[in-house]
Amino acid sequence: MTENLNPTNVENYLIKNPEFLKSYLSKHGAPDITHKDGSHSEPSSPEIKIKRLPNFTSGRGNSITTSIFKKYVEGNLERIKKTSKDRNQLLSMSEDEVFMELIRDIATELDVNVLCHKILKNVSILTRSDRGSLFLVRGSKGNRYLVSKLFDVTEVSTISESLHTEETEIKVPFGKGIAGFVAESKDTVNIKDAYEDPRFNKDVDLKTGYRTHSILCMPILNYEGEVIGVAQIINKVTGNHEFTKQDEDVFRKYLIFCGIGITNAQLFELSVQEYKRNQLLLNLARGIFEEQTSLERLIQKVMLDSQDMLKCERCTVYLTEESMSKGGKNLTGMFAKILKKQFYKLLALAVHQDPHPEEDSNVQAKAKPTSTKDVLFSMAFDLYAKDGGNIRVPSAAEVAKSRNAEIARHVVLKGTPLNVSEIQIDAMFGKIRGFEDDGFKTKNMLCMPIFNNEKKIIGVTLLVNKLNGVPFNENDANIIEAFSIFTGLGIHNCQMYENACRLMAKQTVALEVLSYHATAQQEETDKLMASEFPPGKDIGLYTFEFNDIPLDELETVKCTITMFQEANLLAEFKIPLEVMCRWTLSVKKNYRPVTYHNWRHAFNVTQTMFTILYTGGLIKKFEGLEVLGLLVACLCHDLDHRGTNNAFQVKVASPLAMLYSTSVMEHHHFDHCIMILNSEGNNIFQSLSPAQYRNIIKMLEHAILSTDLALYFKKRGDFQKLVQEGETEYIEPYKKDLLKAMMMTACDVAAITKPWEIQEKVAQLVANEFFEQGDKERTELGETPMAMMDREKKDELPKMQVGFIDAICLPIYKTLTDEFGGLKPMLDGCLRNKEKWQERPPQSLHLDEDSEPVQRNRSPEQNGLPQKSDSKEHKRKEPEVQFEKKVKIVEPKKTKVCVLL
Repeated sequence: MTENLNPTNVENYLIKNPEFLKSYLSKHGAPDITHKDGSHSEPSSPEIKIKRLPNFTSGRGNSITTSIFKKYVEGNLERIKKTSKDRNQLLSMSEDEVFMELIRDIATELDVNVLCHKILKNVSILTRSDRGSLFLVRGSKGNRYLVSKLFDVTEVSTISESLHTEETEIKVPFGKGIAGFVAESKDTVNIKDAYEDPRFNKDVDLKTGYRTHSILCMPILNYEGEVIGVAQIINKVTGNHEFTKQDEDVFRKYLIFCGIGITNAQLFELSVQEYKRNQLLLNLARGIFEEQTSLERLIQKVMLDSQDMLKCERCTVYLTEESMSKGGKNLTGMFAKILKKQFYKLLALAVHQDPHPEEDSNVQAKAKPTSTKDVLFSMAFDLYAKDGGNIRVPSAAEVAKSRNAEIARHVVLKGTPLNVSEIQIDAMFGKIRGFEDDGFKTKNMLCMPIFNNEKKIIGVTLLVNKLNGVPFNENDANIIEAFSIFTGLGIHNCQMYENACRLMAKQTVALEVLSYHATAQQEETDKLMASEFPPGKDIGLYTFEFNDIPLDELETVKCTITMFQEANLLAEFKIPLEVMCRWTLSVKKNYRPVTYHNWRHAFNVTQTMFTILYTGGLIKKFEGLEVLGLLVACLCHDLDHRGTNNAFQVKVASPLAMLYSTSVMEHHHFDHCIMILNSEGNNIFQSLSPAQYRNIIKMLEHAILSTDLALYFKKRGDFQKLVQEGETEYIEPYKKDLLKAMMMTACDVAAITKPWEIQEKVAQLVANEFFEQGDKERTELGETPMAMMDREKKDELPKMQVGFIDAICLPIYKTLTDEFGGLKPMLDGCLRNKEKWQERPPQSLHLDEDSEPVQRNRSPEQNGLPQKSDSKEHKRKEPEVQFEKKVKIVEPKKTKVCVLL
């Protein structure tokens, strides 16, 4: 019968009898060819899948959830008490059942110590050995060694009896002794008589009185085939005490699973250590941001927060001289650099010197140290564990003589961490170097450099003598590295804060100097106070057709005082005349001599607001404080204007654009207004109550920002909707603010409503200023400016003026006139000027480099006007404005002022 059996006959039989195949596979088939439903695939079926992934979801879950993990870390995890089977119970089971039982024991255990104890007990039962020991691999690849985790474990010994701590563990170098040989060679060693093997150390038996006969020692490998431990069992309790080949096979099979269990347990232990380290780092990060006013307090706080993780007798942090630099060079970031640069520009301009930023040419860059003598520590912090967390700051003399500091200097010189034992200290620095002058004995140390944001060493962290007496390991190095990183971050953050405060103090000094030079002098104030202020009606302050061109500079200031006086603001809010005069002169002084957005423009906008309130009839809508706020806002709305718009500031990335994200120039005008008010002798709000002061500052900010046309376009629709809905009271704050915003815009562009002779000249001034910005964009930025700023398209000015009137001016004046009939002269003037511009043919307005309109902020003689006398005659003829050929308007000196308020 068996002679006819061959592969071909068997295959033919199975094909003809498929039911037999199914029955056979159901009884004897391997699980990996079994379907989920328990059936088996037939060989002829194309659907056969021999290899199938195991269904893990059907088994009992063994993952560590977040809650369990936290309980384990906190030590609150309740272990499941499981009764282990004794030797007799295990021996009565089959080999497969025994393995499954033992694998369950190690598969559910994540504590390395408990797991290793189970391993040795189980191995003893399987091989019937008397006792066993387990060694785990430690150290780096170039310096690996074994440590005795559990020693002489018997079937009845407890984990506490057999566990070796870091203080009591035995270290076995690779290649030394029986366990070291197995670890190095990965071979199995089965010794029948230990005393005949030269690798066996008989001293252990002499000390314990125990007689070692036979030894079976095997390596424990991980999934990559690397040795992670060595298991050793001693003295088989049956027969002649010798381990058989079968014992070796059982031992080897079991250790395969043990390797998996130990690897998982070690990974879990590492994850726990990493979790604790991350918690430490979070605490350190909190400390960095909680304490930034003092570098010393910061270092002390970081050291105290870290002492539970450092676990050493002594921790010292040394700071180099560079880390304690007070020069402000460590402040980083574009804003900080600009702040520092602008401080020196501001100060130089204030005292009329050439603005040059601080030069560091006199400060020679320190060369890289070539010896430890070149490394100087400016400060040190010593933390002694025995002192209960007290930190001592040694003197400079103590640091200079400290032998530990000498090792820290060596780390600064080399720029790499240093982990040394007592033997290495003797070899590197001499035996006497292990003692400090205070009698402290250095056994081992771990030294880590501290880097700043520029990767320069600014200090050293030094750990001395682990509390358990063993050398520092790789985990300690990871902890101190993280500690040093956060120490460096803390130092950098603290230095940035200190340097920022220092620069802010310098900025304050600069502002004080500037405020002095930007404030009107006492002689000017006295002269203005002694003058006679003309009545508003005599000089046309109440008319929409008011013309400022015949007035000289002093007369415009007098007219400004007149408006505030006749609005009864000085009396109502108790503003001293001297303060009012000084403030007005200071505001005038802080307008730059640009072509259009200068003092004259601010004065005209203020006069228009005055006329709208008193001639247009809107005064009844506002209280006295609101009138004061509106007039002050008009006078200050373009303070320190540079002759360029917001878009230009953003394009050139000016300091102002970095300070303000929107309404760049308008925010600057408001801040400059506040700066003048805060200058000595210029606070016209000094008699206001705190509530009134807060309200008027808020009104000023809202009114000045409203002159940004981008905001005007956003609000115009809401205002038109209010008018269409029949709103007339404007009592609610939102509605009143909307009305104020529209009034500010109406005043800002009111030149378009003036008589044609004035409008034409003002249009020339505006166009020239726009062309100057366009020239800068073309020459400095290499861009083609927009049409209204392109000098090459100056002939299109009439067309652009009509577009400006239609898009911006007419909508606001028509809406305001519909609501307030007293403002109709503004609408009529705007319509008349539109007709004039429409009538102007191209090239009729000569705006070229050789013919420019005279600036309105010149004296009457310079403008070709007759000198005004100081007589009380206030009725003036309005002479024609002259043109000067070949007049070069000097471009204002480019000055970027960064004012922080």
